[in-house]
Amino acid sequence: MARSATAASRRQPARGDPRARRPGRSRRRRRLGWRARFVGRVALGLVAALMLVTGWSVGHALAVPGGGTFAERVAEWARGHDLGSLVTFGEWLSYNPPKTGGRPSVSFRKLGGTAVRRRHYDGLAPVIPANLGSPAGEPLPGEGVWKVAVSVKGVPAVLKTYVRESRVYSSYYAGIVSMDQRLLRFGLRPGSEDPGPGNWGTPMDIPLGQRTGLVATFNSGFRIASAGGGYYLNGHHDGTLVKGAASEVYYRDGRLRIGSWGYGGLRMGPQVAAVRQNLRLIVINGKIPPTVDQNVLSSWGATLGGGYYVWRSGIGVTGDGRIIYVYGPALDVRTLASLLQRAGAVTAMELDINPDWMSFMYYLPKGHPADPTPVSLLPGQLQPADRYYSVSNRDFTAVFAR
Repeated sequence: MARSATAASRRQPARGDPRARRPGRSRRRRRLGWRARFVGRVALGLVAALMLVTGWSVGHALAVPGGGTFAERVAEWARGHDLGSLVTFGEWLSYNPPKTGGRPSVSFRKLGGTAVRRRHYDGLAPVIPANLGSPAGEPLPGEGVWKVAVSVKGVPAVLKTYVRESRVYSSYYAGIVSMDQRLLRFGLRPGSEDPGPGNWGTPMDIPLGQRTGLVATFNSGFRIASAGGGYYLNGHHDGTLVKGAASEVYYRDGRLRIGSWGYGGLRMGPQVAAVRQNLRLIVINGKIPPTVDQNVLSSWGATLGGGYYVWRSGIGVTGDGRIIYVYGPALDVRTLASLLQRAGAVTAMELDINPDWMSFMYYLPKGHPADPTPVSLLPGQLQPADRYYSVSNRDFTAVFAR
């Protein structure tokens, strides 16, 4: 017993020994350790839940019908979840400014289309505008020369041409189209994400069985939340139509007008089928307003890398009612406006920007009028020619023969 007590006394630190434990310290340490483990487990659980929800959300965005590249869909998801600044920073890192000087790597005479035949037409006489020349100086062979892309009942309905955009960025060129409304009908189609699901009364694509007479399709404007206006289609709205906003107004008889909403007779009425608003006009009464050069990024779109010279598109109307569409790379807003003006537009607006959203296609029957073959106006556009033969994530315009 004495030996056992002595051994026990050796194992017990003496009072005052720094190894001696105060009463309750062990219990407090156990409680603190338990709390730390509990907090850690809760934090890990929250992180896991956040990753699960985020992963599901991103996965859902990638799985939603509507086409688009992986990067495009992730960027759209991020912008829709208040991460736009992160996307913009990533774009800034990847942005390559356009090079100066040089010549295009293509021959304008080999970009398709048939020569315009200035002859007598029975019935409706086509409008054949004068060739455009070149903003870059002496035209290259075929530059600015109109060619027939699509005819309706033997009459040229869609004319196309290509011009270099400027003397500075002379290796880049824009595609320009003139569309005769006397031969064509214009209609707005919704997108699966913008404006999204709803009772829009028309499909989000050009489905098989509804392609007979299809002549052209082209991209719409900014995401509606960033467009400075609203969207209206067949009695339903996304956002609010804003007075003074640049607007494409689609009528039930297939006509398309462009102008400032609330002015010049552009207002809601029983004949209005759709309205698509985007920013402010960039050509007014045939002139480019000074505001086109001000607040470029805040007024005319968040561009890749914050550069002024990026892919841009625009639409306008001529004095005789033809619709002009222009798009191309290395464009600032004023250059886009000047190209629309050069092609005859007296009123015009910017549509979408940046390469992921650019697309103009015209359609050739090639022996299959019920399923015509789509052709990209610019061979360098990122979107495939058959983009609108499946559900589109963005709204767009479809053009049919009358």
